[in-house]
Amino acid sequence: MQAISPSTPNNLKYLLGTRPSTNRVAPNRITVQCGYGLDSANFHTSVGSSRADWQSSCAILASKVVSQDQSSIDTTGSGANHVAAVNGHKTSITDLSIVPIGNSGGDNNRQLQPKPLTISDLSPSPMHGSPLRVAYQGAPGAYSEAAAGKAYPNCEAIPCDQFEVAFQAVELWISDRAVLPVENSLGGSIHRNYDLLLRHRLHIVGEVQLPVHHCLLALPGVRKEYLNRVISHPQALSQCEHTLTKLGLKVAREAVDDTAGAAEFVATKNLRDTAAIASARAAELYGLQVLADGIQDDPNNVTRFVMLAREPIIPRTDRPFKTSIVFAHDKGMSVLFKVLSAFAFRDISLTKIESRPHRNRPIRLVDDANVGTAKHFEYMFYVDFEASMAEVRAQNALAEVQEFTSFLRVLGSYPMDMTPWSPSSCSSADLH
Repeated sequence: MQAISPSTPNNLKYLLGTRPSTNRVAPNRITVQCGYGLDSANFHTSVGSSRADWQSSCAILASKVVSQDQSSIDTTGSGANHVAAVNGHKTSITDLSIVPIGNSGGDNNRQLQPKPLTISDLSPSPMHGSPLRVAYQGAPGAYSEAAAGKAYPNCEAIPCDQFEVAFQAVELWISDRAVLPVENSLGGSIHRNYDLLLRHRLHIVGEVQLPVHHCLLALPGVRKEYLNRVISHPQALSQCEHTLTKLGLKVAREAVDDTAGAAEFVATKNLRDTAAIASARAAELYGLQVLADGIQDDPNNVTRFVMLAREPIIPRTDRPFKTSIVFAHDKGMSVLFKVLSAFAFRDISLTKIESRPHRNRPIRLVDDANVGTAKHFEYMFYVDFEASMAEVRAQNALAEVQEFTSFLRVLGSYPMDMTPWSPSSCSSADLH
């Protein structure tokens, strides 16, 4: 599976009308380019907020191209009744409004025009046994891929080279879900994803916690005495710092985009003086040997991931639920105590509170004729609490919070991860 990469345009009209060709190259391989910086507000107002509006708009755009060269469809010999399968749905070619790319015997000097996005690209939700498509950030073998497999067993994992591309993959119907990390027990919050949760209009529909088990990987036959450097994600390097020292490795440590990408880099470049910190699955995928197993400094290293979807799930009360919100206030942080009191009064436990600078209004100025102008940071507050939006106490708490805030948004109300806790079995590195 090829990773999804962003393109420079940030206009949805470009994506629908004049974007470069987006084709399914093979049944199990997708080549896609997502628009960079997609504005979720424009997404809803441009083509409609429902899936039917989205597909209808794409069909109209596709039909305009088809009408100009309808004969090229008939030349396939399939006729109008030819049936194609899209994720298990049997649909006629004319219903899908598939745009012909053109005849190979045409004018060689004629430049091919960009093909608009069609319903074949924005295929229906999988059914009839088709696997769920789940986007994640990183290369195959990344911990995010393992989290996607834990959240949705037997899913079709779609690697993305950036966090924002995973959001766009769900918004553009390229994938059905996205699984992205939001916090680590050692490294703290992944602030980039909190900012993207606010920028995009996806909903949190679940969470999964994944124990992190780091391995030191190298090419077959390489011994640790031959190593001059170790590469991995910055968090992985910091989480294994003391263990690497105990192993007697006097090596340079270089940061790369992700752990699995580091393993892939060592394998593809045939680097015999370089090791990577990644998962055991990455070693299997890229043909590397495990020099040391369980090299994380803390065995209780766990990352929390959230599952994102286009539509929210219906909250329930028959199992433990968690709700995530974000709010802000024009008068600064003085309202925080009142907001916390709304939850404390109703005996609702908070599991997380995170503040992020307000990107659109980072500074608040307060003029005082006697002492001058005071400058304060403005913040957005992200809060997770243990209650379902189906509970009256949670509804009343948010109704009170809304009175104190100038902005309030529910990011999702979803089941808590109640799987048994199983930290890494290795508290110290095992040499191989």
